[in-house]
Amino acid sequence: MTLKINWFKYASPASFYPLAGKMIPWFAAASALLFAVGLYWSFFKTPEVLSEQKQYYKIIFIHVPVVWMGMWLYLVMVVWSAIGLIFNTRLSFMMSAAIAPTGALFTFLGLLTGAIWGKTSWGTWWDWDPRLTSFLILLFLYIGYMALQSAIDDTRRSDRASALLLIVGMALIPVIYWSVNCPDPAQCTALHQRSGLGKIEGNILFAMLTMTLAVWMYSFVSILMRLRNIILERERNKDWVAQLPEVAQ
Repeated sequence: MTLKINWFKYASPASFYPLAGKMIPWFAAASALLFAVGLYWSFFKTPEVLSEQKQYYKIIFIHVPVVWMGMWLYLVMVVWSAIGLIFNTRLSFMMSAAIAPTGALFTFLGLLTGAIWGKTSWGTWWDWDPRLTSFLILLFLYIGYMALQSAIDDTRRSDRASALLLIVGMALIPVIYWSVNCPDPAQCTALHQRSGLGKIEGNILFAMLTMTLAVWMYSFVSILMRLRNIILERERNKDWVAQLPEVAQ
């Protein structure tokens, strides 16, 4: 007996819409559980003092996950946009559009928490080094993508134009990564801490990774909810949308 799987079944907005609705509660429950565990471990199980940072360092349990997710979601947007350009799939462009506000939010929170951390630890809100500046440019890329999407009324043209912007802007991600993970300590003179998961104390690493998973699950929830709204908006003239119970009411 051969099991045949139609991998392209859910490439249709009509097929993916109900699937997204079924996945949202599961991701929401996982996010809530992971946030509860991660926050508890961050505040009560991690060391009280870390070097000269004292208690200020615990902002990393928010700062690091949202920074990681801000960069990761941008790469996911690039992948979906590339798929849309290659295969001309509407759902791919919709997915990219649904991701953008969440990615922008995490990038903004990364800058905000970084500024708070910098002020409490080093006495300054901002330093124009490559690490901070490149991440600020990433926020501008998110905003530029959403602005370009809104500026062009024709969705096909706006999808393609904004996809090209994303692909060009992808060159920024290696710059951000290199600036934070600078291989030459002599060149890493900025205030920002260097990364190094292998050197992190066990409880700190567990809390950070748990919070990262929590933020990831939240991303799924917000993106899928937004994607369903985008599908309804773009497919509003299709017969299958009129037959949905929530629309018929």
